[in-house]
Amino acid sequence: MSAFECQRKHRRSYVSGQSHPLRAIALAVIVSIFGQQSIHADDPELAKRTIGFTQFQTNLPGGRHPNISTMRARLINGDGSGSRAIAEELVDGPDTWTQFVGWSPDGQQAIVGRGWQDPENAKWEEEHKTFRMEPGKWMLDSCLVDMKSGRVVNLTAVERVSNYNGGLFFMPGGKTLGFTPLINGISKPYVMDLDGRNKKDLSGKDAGFTYGYSASPDGALISFHENYQIYIANKDGSEKRHIQTGNPFNFGPQWSSDGTWLLFVSGEHQHSNPYVVKRDGTGLKKLADIKGYQGWIAFLDVPDFHNGSSDIPVWSADGKSVFFTAKVGSNVELFQTTLDGNSEQITQSAEGTLHYHPTPSKDGKYLIIGSKRKGVRQLIVIRLSDRVEFPLTDLTAGWGAMWPHWRP
Repeated sequence: MSAFECQRKHRRSYVSGQSHPLRAIALAVIVSIFGQQSIHADDPELAKRTIGFTQFQTNLPGGRHPNISTMRARLINGDGSGSRAIAEELVDGPDTWTQFVGWSPDGQQAIVGRGWQDPENAKWEEEHKTFRMEPGKWMLDSCLVDMKSGRVVNLTAVERVSNYNGGLFFMPGGKTLGFTPLINGISKPYVMDLDGRNKKDLSGKDAGFTYGYSASPDGALISFHENYQIYIANKDGSEKRHIQTGNPFNFGPQWSSDGTWLLFVSGEHQHSNPYVVKRDGTGLKKLADIKGYQGWIAFLDVPDFHNGSSDIPVWSADGKSVFFTAKVGSNVELFQTTLDGNSEQITQSAEGTLHYHPTPSKDGKYLIIGSKRKGVRQLIVIRLSDRVEFPLTDLTAGWGAMWPHWRP
């Protein structure tokens, strides 16, 4: 048993809800760490759920690359037990890493990214404070992992169109895949068959740099931001419509579960707020103000020229409200707002606490939130019915857990 699992087992003997002479002392310690007494409550249903995430080191000297190279895709049970690696064979050499990206709609396949970078190129990037994702210097591929057999298929290596292929997701209906390759330095929305063949560019003529690519639940429309402007188009990329916000920075479009609304952030870089617009491009409105929060979380403890990971709002499971993070004093706290703009603060934490990356479960019962408490980036589950918190990870200083995904 690893030291990590020993710590977890030791902690659970105190917080399982059973009578114990040291329970009061243990609760006091937990409250000092997590800020709420309610986290000691037990929830057997969580043990039946699986979550994918990425674990890595955060404080290795040498800048971004030495830490990124420690990234590993992992699985964990919803109660925090059973943390284990997935697709380990993808880490087949030095300067190679994996990242957990998502799931197939039926939960039978996991999406795992495999990355590699030439360490000399990494030094150049650190010196020039920018990425240089050229062939021979970078490789990013998107793979599917069968949960029963463990078989790994690198789909972006089939009929390869780029050395850098991210953002893999299943299109509605599960019969095709979307992904975002880098073509001649420009990121583009692509589709391909489930076996990786018949890759097709949907960006259209004279398209700019595209990111945040997703499809509406009915599969009829796609959305993305191009040069930080939001667009909606037909599923084949035709009839592309620009959503006019009047703001220079627009990022991260996401469809509501019924496909009626599109959620994104809009404003200026490092100060943008949650907005929604109807699928026909009308009804644009601002939902909330994040109170000066820069909208990204630094995921390393060493200087990072890319700042960090975007911390964007997300839909609730029923599509009737939005979870987002906003600044409250020295904290970044979790909020929930209705489409009418009525916001409620969900977390109330110790001074200096940062929350980020809210991720609701598909049934709407739980939400995972990243939380930097005591200097460590942990994952926490919140039961939304009563706001009880459960620690999902229990990492020590110098490690971090990020980017969780509930298995359907």
